[in-house]
Amino acid sequence: MSGDRPRPECRHWIGSESRHCRAVDGIRPYIQGLRCPMHTPSALAGKPEPPPGYGLPPGDLPLSPLSTSALADNSAVASGKRRSTPAAYRAAQAAVDHRKDLNL
Repeated sequence: MSGDRPRPECRHWIGSESRHCRAVDGIRPYIQGLRCPMHTPSALAGKPEPPPGYGLPPGDLPLSPLSTSALADNSAVASGKRRSTPAAYRAAQAAVDHRKDLNL
């Protein structure tokens, strides 16, 4: 039965030849479909293939929206627009210190 099953093939469209690639060696799934090593997204962009693994290490990942919102928390707490404990409110006011703007 397994002999009846078609082998996976590269589905990259070669426009100048008006046909699909249809290579069967080294086929891997991508969002665009099955691709041979010559037609992977990296190969088509002229870039090296990414190394196998789980992706970027945690230190190289971009900041998440949650962590970037924490940057504005001190000013929001100090202004009273964000609820907090009285101790956190006083600490935020000391950190922001609006009196610097008044030259006091």
